[in-house]
Amino acid sequence: MSRTADGNVFADLSGTSNSTTDNPYDALLEACKQEPKQIQLRYQTHRETRNDQQRSKLLSPEFSGFIIDGILHKLVNPDTNPGYVDPRNCLVFWARPPKRIQQLVEILQKRLLEYAPSLWLMPIGCLHMTVLEITHSKTEAEIERLVNTMEGKIDEITDFTYDHRARLVKPMLSYDAAAIALSFLPAAGEGLAGEEAPDADAYTYHHLRKDMYSLCRSSGVEVASRYVVPSSHLTIARFVTQKDISSKDGNGVDGGKIERFVGKLEEINAELRSQYWSEDSLTRQGSWTVGEEKGLVYRKGTLWYGGGQTHHEGKGFTFDQD
Repeated sequence: MSRTADGNVFADLSGTSNSTTDNPYDALLEACKQEPKQIQLRYQTHRETRNDQQRSKLLSPEFSGFIIDGILHKLVNPDTNPGYVDPRNCLVFWARPPKRIQQLVEILQKRLLEYAPSLWLMPIGCLHMTVLEITHSKTEAEIERLVNTMEGKIDEITDFTYDHRARLVKPMLSYDAAAIALSFLPAAGEGLAGEEAPDADAYTYHHLRKDMYSLCRSSGVEVASRYVVPSSHLTIARFVTQKDISSKDGNGVDGGKIERFVGKLEEINAELRSQYWSEDSLTRQGSWTVGEEKGLVYRKGTLWYGGGQTHHEGKGFTFDQD
């Protein structure tokens, strides 16, 4: 179990035991016997269980308000926090979603603003999925030492998805009291025709995470990720104020407002299932392959909200090339 910067707890809810090897991603693969359908089921179980838990918390009479990210709150309110700089430097490998997924996120963000106009939205150009976090909350000097150590392996790591393609499907909003994400599941043959279906998704997103961990370890660094739970998500919004759910007197939560907001999240999820989940409706519009359009991005600096600097970008691909 791990905590994020805002104090939110991330636990593996898929039913997977801890790994018995040096690679924390092995446990799920071993439990699933490398089977894509079983791997997808673990990710789905984690996602649905977590959403159920968080929905219950949000709708509980005991719910006292959103978990406000204090650092982001300072950054978006420069008038009251002049010159404030996020002190946390990180080192990560990101996957950038292709344009069609960016467009889907933009549509979803606009819909969310209808019910929560004070949401902080992740800028579309900053959208990312963290494939592997090397470390977080360090000084610039500490990050630079790691960058220097890894330098000889970076081309190999960032280009890795060109020949190791992991497909993601079945988008859904995942949410809690701190943030909202668009999450996906590792593909398991959905939407593929005939003989290619059984083997095309044999290499899953979880295999990619496992291999990335091994590659980075082989470069000479320790990997200190905050969590390795079975999740593949793009954070699209965060809560930075209680304004949208406050009671009229400002002294608590308006239960009706939070109920309507959660209802909107569930309404959107029902639409996403209808549009992108069934074999009849599954289209490339709601799925993507890691490395599509852009290879993995090696990023350093103050990355928490999509910022920081790109140290190196890998080789991407389009399906027109294949």
